[in-house]
Amino acid sequence: MSISTSKYPSFILFFFILISCQKQPDCNPKEFKTGKFEFIQEVNGKKEITTFERTEKLQIETYKGRTDTASVRWVNDYEFILQKLHPRNMAEQKAISMRFLTTKGKTYTFEFSFVGESKKQIGTVTKIN
Repeated sequence: MSISTSKYPSFILFFFILISCQKQPDCNPKEFKTGKFEFIQEVNGKKEITTFERTEKLQIETYKGRTDTASVRWVNDYEFILQKLHPRNMAEQKAISMRFLTTKGKTYTFEFSFVGESKKQIGTVTKIN
């Protein structure tokens, strides 16, 4: 049984045409560099809300009545690093890498992880002001 190699070039061409026609997600992170935001996540089956305000250099967030401040260091328009200014334990000393994935209306989807770790998580944030 022989496989005809003449079918492969047309298959490869079709594959590249299909990929190039897919719409890429819109991402306009500049609208979300600063402002007031809300992040809702589910923790142990319960909705938890974090609110935060971000400037070019600081992020002040409140979660369960506790307020923390972190420095913001922009890597580029799509990525930044958060570093808590007053960590209370070893875990809080780790910097967090944040990267915008998509934006739509008043929301953005982002990917985050501790700097140097490969395990990434995804979340969605809503701009409230």
